[in-house]
Amino acid sequence: MINNKIVTIERHILDSQPDSARGDFTNLLYDIALSAKIIAVKTNRAGLTDVLGRAGSSNIQGEQQQKLDVYADDVIFRMNDHTGRLCAMASEEHEHFLEIPEQFQKGSYVLVFDPLDGSSNIDVNVSIGTIFGIYRTVDYQKRGRLEDFMQPGHKLLAAGYVLYGSSTMLVYTTGQGVHGFTLDLEIGEFLLSHENMRFPETPQYYSTNHAYFDRWSKGTKEYVRWLQNNERFQLSERYIGSLVADFHRNLLRGGVFMYPSERNRPNGKLRLLYEAAPLSYIAEQAGGYGSTGKGSILDVTPDDLHQRVPTYIGNRALVSKAEELLARHDQ
Repeated sequence: MINNKIVTIERHILDSQPDSARGDFTNLLYDIALSAKIIAVKTNRAGLTDVLGRAGSSNIQGEQQQKLDVYADDVIFRMNDHTGRLCAMASEEHEHFLEIPEQFQKGSYVLVFDPLDGSSNIDVNVSIGTIFGIYRTVDYQKRGRLEDFMQPGHKLLAAGYVLYGSSTMLVYTTGQGVHGFTLDLEIGEFLLSHENMRFPETPQYYSTNHAYFDRWSKGTKEYVRWLQNNERFQLSERYIGSLVADFHRNLLRGGVFMYPSERNRPNGKLRLLYEAAPLSYIAEQAGGYGSTGKGSILDVTPDDLHQRVPTYIGNRALVSKAEELLARHDQ
């Protein structure tokens, strides 16, 4: 809230859109917020309706798709395929990018999204989330091409995520700070609840899957030991296994999330376009940093829709230390 006034997400988007943006950009962000409301209805009733369990198909990553995965993916596509605001979309759930149907007008923007991150946790009622990023099309004269998605994260116009937990919360940035909105179920609207979110100067947590310790490089192991024995910060380990929830907690309380390269997975697990780049953009707007362990994630130009990158993201001091130790031990 600002000065005890109720600020809806629609009002906030309109007031804080970039000077170069037109009404299409504002409406696109609001369409994403509306998609989140629709998905939230299903996630909040997941145990009461036929949306739990596997859908019987796999996505491009070879992972079993959950029923709610498929539903969320379809909602976001259908909310945005006909508006004339997008020239194309790309989802983690599809091998190729999604074209705007020929009968609809094309727009100036491209949308990348992970419709339901952490979906393996659905059946056990753990928080899950949606992640999204928006770029401007490379060539407005074209209807939508692969080149529109092969852009580094520093060219993002907006990024955000939706956390479906004890309450539904949408966090987004358009390059002018990070702002969080909580869904008021009584009126069905996202209201500003966390203005100008920043990583606290004193972090509290680090988040990683210790089960993979033996697969990590020497530098990564040294970094984890440094996190565990840091007398200055005295960090506690917290790992949910749901990226949006882990990132959100660390944004509010301070900390670092890492999914590094592994012996048999040199590029790590997280997807650049749908996870690492949007969250790194949010992190930098909140005073943090996202790194591959060698440099900024936002400087990585993708060469594939489903490219993966090692990821260290959170408080800048903690992430910079990862770069230092990896450079020292992994030559």
